[in-house]
Amino acid sequence: MKKTKVLVYDTTLRDGTQGEGISFSAEDKVLLARKMDAFGIDYIEGGWPGSNPRDMGFFELAKDIEFSHAKLAAFGSTRRASLAAKDDPQLRQLLEAETPVVTIFGKSWTLHVTDVLKTTLEENLKMIRESIAFLKEAGREVIYDAEHFFDGYKANKEYAMNTLQAAVEGGAEYIVLCDTNGGTQIQEFIAIVKEVDAKFADTPVGVHCHNDCGLGVALSLSGIEAGATMVQGTINGYGERVGNANLTSILPNLHFKLGFDLNCGDHMSQLRDFSIDVDKLANITPNKKEPYVGISAFAHKGGVHANAAKKVSHSYEHMEPELVGNKRRILMSDMSGSSSVALKAKQLGIDLEEKSPEMRSFLAKIKELENKGYEYESADASFVVLLYQHFHNLTDDFDLVSYRTISEMVRDSNTNISEAVVKLRLKDHMVSDEDMKMTISESSGPVGALDHAMRQAFGQHFPALRNVNLIDYKVRITQTGAGTDSIVQVLMKSSDDDEVWWTCGADGSIIEASYQALCDSFRYKLIKEG
Repeated sequence: MKKTKVLVYDTTLRDGTQGEGISFSAEDKVLLARKMDAFGIDYIEGGWPGSNPRDMGFFELAKDIEFSHAKLAAFGSTRRASLAAKDDPQLRQLLEAETPVVTIFGKSWTLHVTDVLKTTLEENLKMIRESIAFLKEAGREVIYDAEHFFDGYKANKEYAMNTLQAAVEGGAEYIVLCDTNGGTQIQEFIAIVKEVDAKFADTPVGVHCHNDCGLGVALSLSGIEAGATMVQGTINGYGERVGNANLTSILPNLHFKLGFDLNCGDHMSQLRDFSIDVDKLANITPNKKEPYVGISAFAHKGGVHANAAKKVSHSYEHMEPELVGNKRRILMSDMSGSSSVALKAKQLGIDLEEKSPEMRSFLAKIKELENKGYEYESADASFVVLLYQHFHNLTDDFDLVSYRTISEMVRDSNTNISEAVVKLRLKDHMVSDEDMKMTISESSGPVGALDHAMRQAFGQHFPALRNVNLIDYKVRITQTGAGTDSIVQVLMKSSDDDEVWWTCGADGSIIEASYQALCDSFRYKLIKEG
């Protein structure tokens, strides 16, 4: 049976953009607001009107958006100490945003009232009460964020409670307790939320947490269990300093683990895609280790784990990954056993017998190659090639006779010029100089030149390879202390019109390691094409 309804308030577009490296254009905010609405978010905090041109632009664009579910909120502060609410330009801008909801914050901590605002405690209470009343009279739903509430409570409990009372008297629909500095611990947080919820029984309570102690999600969940019925946070935990409470963890925990009723509950299977879409618009690489939505959230590397997960999935998984739009992954490495290989192969559409001489020799080969510097955990396409070579006797339809790269630095123009020469011949052709195919290509670096030359050479005979593109390239040293004699590992990301894949190579020469990864990329494409 479902518990109390919990409303979800997303502040990614405002508080999230205060995080280092996070920036959205007004148009980006419109796209994200639409996605949030479609996902079932209840409140979307769009920004602070008047604080910057970007937020002002967003609210202008948002006037033409018809949300199917969500309510858009403009964010701002209480009136200035020296002004009446009706004369405060910031409150006027909140109304001019024409949002159905306005969220304003006020000071709960006496330190901020006297030392930051430089006003009296009594005037601060009036600022809260009168600002909310002004916005209510204008027909807005008002949510009150009690900034630094927990620090204020611990410094002067009576005054902190009085600020909430002022918000209630002004007509606030919600009073939200903010752990603005992110330093409150769980037990004290629970006790304070319970006390507030009991004292203001007729006004619903919300929680807004930050992750400075790594407790943002835990505090948010504890706050809901202590009586709060609104949770504020950001997608992927964006926010100032180390971030806000992460909604991509809070929401599935509330829905699946604690049984609370969420309006977005029916959309949980879209959670991973939602998370990735937000990262893309923020130009942030998704966190592999993110609970629920990270690519590693349901990844198994150890052979024992993979074997157990194959027999009983929940033996090493706390839930079905598909419920949040994720999937189980089997990682290949020198830790892999026959179950890992069989599971991984099955995911790729290949049925293998676990207990066979071929499987034992394949496992030995994997361990040998990993010891030499190859990394199949991060290179699924190379693993597929290896599977086909070992179990299906895959051989190349070409012989590479030789390749050569030459690099030149032109100092006068400060430019690099690299040239690659590739010679190959198709199998079943006569072995003669006349049958050899030679291509020459230039690029700004030797790997690029080799890639272009190989593509030209292979593309003449394998047209499917013409739309394969190299889109990422990573190099690392796999030995410490060997200096320039170290084994170099290359990871290469390629794509065609509908898929991306990673391949690997390893050698004492970075060019040879790159050649190996390139060949595997082409082999994988040809396997895909049958």
